[in-house]
Amino acid sequence: MPISWTHRYAQRTQRMTSSAIRELLKVTEQPDMISFAGGLPAPEIFPVEEMAVAADRVLRDFGPQALQYSTTEGYRPLREWVAQHTAPSLTISPDNILITSGSQQALDLLGKIFINPGDRLVVEAPTYMGALQAFNPYEAEYVAVPSDEQGMITAALEPALQASPKLIYTMPTFQNPTGVTLTLERRQQLVELAQRYGVPIIEDDAYGELRFEGEPIPKILEIGGSGSSGGDYDGSVIYLSTFSKTLAPGLRLAWIVAPLEVIRKLVQAKQGADLHSATFNQMIAYEAVRDGFLQQHLPVIRRVYRERREVMLAALAEHFPPETHWTRPDGGLFLWVTLPPGISGVALLPAALAANVAFVPGASMFPNGGGENTLRLNFSNATPAQIREGIARLGRVLAEQLGR
Repeated sequence: MPISWTHRYAQRTQRMTSSAIRELLKVTEQPDMISFAGGLPAPEIFPVEEMAVAADRVLRDFGPQALQYSTTEGYRPLREWVAQHTAPSLTISPDNILITSGSQQALDLLGKIFINPGDRLVVEAPTYMGALQAFNPYEAEYVAVPSDEQGMITAALEPALQASPKLIYTMPTFQNPTGVTLTLERRQQLVELAQRYGVPIIEDDAYGELRFEGEPIPKILEIGGSGSSGGDYDGSVIYLSTFSKTLAPGLRLAWIVAPLEVIRKLVQAKQGADLHSATFNQMIAYEAVRDGFLQQHLPVIRRVYRERREVMLAALAEHFPPETHWTRPDGGLFLWVTLPPGISGVALLPAALAANVAFVPGASMFPNGGGENTLRLNFSNATPAQIREGIARLGRVLAEQLGR
């Protein structure tokens, strides 16, 4: 008798959806397709030779250890490096660090240990699609706070906090999808309100190292401060970051900074998921960063991405109609386009794909609806020549839609 699988799936799977970005990546493999859809770093600046040297050194000096099972918390020398480099103004112990298999796993583990069905989460509107994918299976509800070119509008945050949310999730620096950065004043307001209402903050800082213009702004982790318990971090901000945008996404290495009590529960959740992140990858990453290579490599990344941002901004100004608006990020990988009234990003996409150019419609990044006339563009993965041609194609498609 054939099995009806649909009736056997858990209830939570009803809220699982495919990533619009992952699905688009299949299309972008076609010849002549210019993609602004993914959040992919530029592969030509991956430190391939340095990774080869690091891998050779790991296998030569620590081969059996590198190929063996390891602790769930992660390779301790790597956790020590993270503890030293995350927030020098705070006391953070390696025991406050959990190494994860990418930031996506970090988000999933946080959802697993914190979210009950119906729990409310405060998020920006728009917010990171991957966070919604991670939290949706745990049946979260969202209280969306609008944002502008200075990030989350914290003046609108207090009503959201009065709804007794479980957590606040924010990507304050070069946000995915908009590219905007939360100002210092708003960061301070966010921390003050969160502490007043007793709501923890998850700060997702995937792009903070990719600033190529303007002055750095303190992390929310730093503004929130820390109680101290025997030299360990004991604050109310849970901080996430990653090597995916600075070393290589293929390593699948990220980390969580949290109080010891939270780390212990995350470790239990991770043991049920994958036991631990790849030992070999962690040791390679540590060998690559321990002598300062990352600080030498970051200027290269920033220079390339700044050039590509400038090319995209110039192309948008040349080819897009004057009724269109876009953000001007000081770093990161993305900018955000608001289309003329009446033009839908979702409706625009098929015509764009027919012209061999891809983007991500913005509506999928609004958890409670909205954003129909928006789209996200990635500038890091395409070459300057591809950016010029792709934006020109997209401008022609947009002009045709307006003409109709």
